[in-house]
Amino acid sequence: MRIDPNDPRLTAYALGELENEDDRLEIEKAVQQSEELTLVVAQIRQTADLVVEELQKEPSPGLSREHQQRIESKLGAPSGSFSFQSKWVKIGGLSAAAGLILAAILTPNMLQSRSGPATMAELRRPEVDSVASQSRDQDQLQAQEPALGVSRYQAALPEEASPEVENEASDLARLEEAPAPMSEPNKVAEPESQPASTVSGASPTVAVGGELENLAQSEESAEGNRGRAEMHYSSEQDAGSYFSSSARSLDAPSPDFNTEAYDRIVDSRFLEVSENPLSTFSIDVDTASYANIRRFLVGGTLPPKDAIRIEEMLNYFSYDYPVPSGQEPFLASVEVAETPWEPEHRLVRIGLKGKEIELEERPSSNLVFLLDVSGSMQPSNKLPLLKKAMRLLVERLSENDRVAIVVYAGASGLVLPSTSCDQKEKILAALENLEAGGSTNGGSGIRLAYQTAVSSFISGGLNRVILATDGDFNVGTTNQGDLTRLIEENARSGVFLSVLGFGMGNYQDSTLEKLADMGNGNYAYIDDINEVRKVLVDQINSTLVTIAKDVKIQIEFNPLQVSAYRLIGYENRLLSKEDFNDDTKDAGEIGAGHTVTALYEIVPAGKGIQVPGVDPLRYQAAIQTTQLAESGELLTLKLRYKQPDGQTSQLLEFPVRDSGKVYSQASQDFKFAAAVASFGMILRESPYRGNATLSGVLELAEEGKGSDPHGYRGQFLELVNKARALAGPDSRPEQ
Repeated sequence: MRIDPNDPRLTAYALGELENEDDRLEIEKAVQQSEELTLVVAQIRQTADLVVEELQKEPSPGLSREHQQRIESKLGAPSGSFSFQSKWVKIGGLSAAAGLILAAILTPNMLQSRSGPATMAELRRPEVDSVASQSRDQDQLQAQEPALGVSRYQAALPEEASPEVENEASDLARLEEAPAPMSEPNKVAEPESQPASTVSGASPTVAVGGELENLAQSEESAEGNRGRAEMHYSSEQDAGSYFSSSARSLDAPSPDFNTEAYDRIVDSRFLEVSENPLSTFSIDVDTASYANIRRFLVGGTLPPKDAIRIEEMLNYFSYDYPVPSGQEPFLASVEVAETPWEPEHRLVRIGLKGKEIELEERPSSNLVFLLDVSGSMQPSNKLPLLKKAMRLLVERLSENDRVAIVVYAGASGLVLPSTSCDQKEKILAALENLEAGGSTNGGSGIRLAYQTAVSSFISGGLNRVILATDGDFNVGTTNQGDLTRLIEENARSGVFLSVLGFGMGNYQDSTLEKLADMGNGNYAYIDDINEVRKVLVDQINSTLVTIAKDVKIQIEFNPLQVSAYRLIGYENRLLSKEDFNDDTKDAGEIGAGHTVTALYEIVPAGKGIQVPGVDPLRYQAAIQTTQLAESGELLTLKLRYKQPDGQTSQLLEFPVRDSGKVYSQASQDFKFAAAVASFGMILRESPYRGNATLSGVLELAEEGKGSDPHGYRGQFLELVNKARALAGPDSRPEQ
């Protein structure tokens, strides 16, 4: 049955007010099948968001007293009692008042002379329409700065003449805009006392007077949903079927309606060793960027440049690095060979391999699913896929594990208190009953999720919040700075965070990446069921079990061997040299069995390269080298890490030499990592991509493909071919 775009039920559906279940199902089916209706629903939601924003800005935005009284009567509020500065907690009256509000506010103040309805482009919110260009916050220097380690290759100058060496982080900071002022962080102790979000068939817990009152589901409801909730998938399915799967469909919004947000990335430049002998950064095991790039290429478009984080592309793949056998949680290995895109340069590949933990040896887990059930999560690649993901994870858990479910939309609610996984039917039924509707109050949900995790904390176990969302927080705590501070405060509880991103069109990558970083966690993008299997089935231990936290890398380059270097990727993970010894400085986490890869392109001593220099110093002498600089060492790799429950870091140190390998002598893993990095540089149009081409990337990847048991490397080759097909006179990649 065709639904008229003017049908008033569309407005009620868009705002989560359609109470008749038959009408809701009819509208939902029609919207899923009609691009026109999808656009109408999206337009209504965005218009409503703009109305709310405008009403919050001033007491009476363009409304006469008569208009106010008419709106108040529609909302059922006594005359004079409705405050336009407050949030629309009485959202149930929004549909009835929509016509009056649009006429009184939108038309004269926003649409101005436009005679027709607003386009999707006009309704986009400006604060998320463009890519943010903020670098990571830098902690203020403490009164007593941590001492730096002693240099292996440079002699110390007299104390009064100690040089200040600029590092990559400060160089990058000068290129980026200063972040906007942020308000004070919200307190974490108490959840907001609001009505719970709508959950069909389930009885969420609501915050009443600061206490949580559990409104449990009936066992009959749980049993009745068991059949629908139970799904079985083979974890052995080859990822090579990803591109041929007819079941893969994305609910793509109109190209005119896109509020995806990515932080600006500025490629790290070459730095002279004489001026910058130390390079320091936090490790990263996130993989979201690669899966997101895949989503764009499979959809027939090139990804935005700032969606391309090369370190996440590299770390999407596992590598055959040596496995640790001692007491250390991971083992480091280094390989040096010729750089394929710049043969006169050397490429240094640093690899870390985390200690493996057998599934049956995994500690008991206390998991809290923090699930976004707002209206923006309705498309099939969002909440429906999210529910499949959580079901697959639950099926992999044992009776020693516990799961709680917190949902958030306009408010937050505890749908399922912490429940043992020997009651999987009850957990799966609660997941099955979730439905999307309303706005997105992520801050409220975050508070309640951490409170729930802390109340069921397992000492010596795995305590983790798993946040699944598109990241489009639009009510409550919405400021990115406030959200990250909220996560950072809660991370001190010992509860780790995993972030799973879903969807497209309004996807907030910038926010989700920062939340994972501040929450001692990992970040993955879920675009289909195959990625669910990879993250939550095949790599469940890596995702859930943290074996080392606050892992930092610092490289000291020997000026007699290296004239300049650049770190490839990790642009938003750079640290100052002082941060390496500062145990209060947060860094990345490594999961069980994780591999971490980082690449440096270095210019050997004596090879010319144009690097912006500085004027000679008036008060400091030239650098003096030590005897170790004559040893032939290329660099020294230093690592700091903490135990998952520790507060004091431990130091590992490895001198590295260059054996002079040509590229053909490099390992398969080295070649494949080089192929992935060069692909990322081509897509980003990096000024440092040298002579890299897509054809060359295919050749390198073929040489490094190896056994490829899960098909992920073969899938990479398909992605490169898709990029080649898209490459034309107006496309970014050059062949």
